[in-house]
Amino acid sequence: MPTHDHSPAHPLATALALSLGAAVALGLSRFSYGLLLPPMRADLGWSYLLAGAMNTFNALGYFLGALATPALMRRLGVWRLLMTGCVLASIFMLMSGLVSDTTALFLQRVCAGVASAFIFIAGGVLAARLGSMHSQRAGFYIGLYYGGTGFGIALSALLVPAALAAAQEHGAAHAWQWPWLALGLACLLATAIMALPAKGIGEAPRALDTPRRFAWRDFAPSLAGYFMFGVGYIGYMTFVIALLKQQGMPPTLITVFYTLLGLAVVASSRIWARMLDRYKGGESLAILNAVLGVVTILPALTSYVPVVFLSGLVFGAVFLSVVASTTALVRHNLPQQSWTAGITAYTTVFALGQIVGPIAVGWIADGPAGLERGLIASAIALFIGAALAARQKALAPAAL
Repeated sequence: MPTHDHSPAHPLATALALSLGAAVALGLSRFSYGLLLPPMRADLGWSYLLAGAMNTFNALGYFLGALATPALMRRLGVWRLLMTGCVLASIFMLMSGLVSDTTALFLQRVCAGVASAFIFIAGGVLAARLGSMHSQRAGFYIGLYYGGTGFGIALSALLVPAALAAAQEHGAAHAWQWPWLALGLACLLATAIMALPAKGIGEAPRALDTPRRFAWRDFAPSLAGYFMFGVGYIGYMTFVIALLKQQGMPPTLITVFYTLLGLAVVASSRIWARMLDRYKGGESLAILNAVLGVVTILPALTSYVPVVFLSGLVFGAVFLSVVASTTALVRHNLPQQSWTAGITAYTTVFALGQIVGPIAVGWIADGPAGLERGLIASAIALFIGAALAARQKALAPAAL
């Protein structure tokens, strides 16, 4: 496959377009489910454990996709895998709006998770490559890619209530199906906008004689800390909307809450860029995990609206920068030929954490202490993740 090393003419516009990949992979495909959980649970008679299992199945697919990504990337190339993942994710989102059987919905979530992994890893590799072309702004461009998840979250916050209301007005048998259809169409539109700018970044060098190694032992503390991040953050993103509804927050305020959370994700790329460029070890991962732990616990302690909104804003401004911090860690400590292996390793432990988190929090939430206790458990996982990540040291400078 041909490679080219020239930088795109408009790197900021390219980074913004590429960020739509993260919007599809996570913002629209996964985090929209937090808004859909309450109406689906009410309509289908699910327990919190079963409702949480929907995101666990999505994370299981993500895990399987992460394992398959390196081989597929070598066969298809980075850009083709990105586009394939985006189209498949769009189709599976649309299909979720056409079924109501629980088993079929679980299967759709697994398939969407597989496609999301293709998108997220391939997009991360392209973001790292764009960053390497502009080393002075590398942290910003990498953060902007992951921050694109916020575009998806904000769009979900607007699309889901509007589609639900339209479905209810038209007497739809399962009103929650309409939002899935709207989200699927949004994924297709984002894919079309992203395609050409992402292709302009070019493929990474295909140095076949260079070993593509990733020594897990060297990165064990940050990998363990990132696993605990996966366990902790997903509990908040799966159940916080259900908790706010349970606490009696009006629907309009919930929409504003989730929209602001999404916009804070986008802003996070600017907020933490300097820190991601400065620290070469696990410091960024540790700091961000600790901040998340604090704000995750707030809605479990009070329903006071300003405090809850503070929780959502700070959570949004931090959680995807945790993901960006691991890409920055890989870029700082490994040669470019090993970036795919490194990003895939972190994505794999992230996915494992997300498999555990939703069912664990759902199981706790079904108990007498309710959703509040579930969020407290999520916060504890994040604090453990911070302690583990703090032990990660930078490696000797790699020849990039």
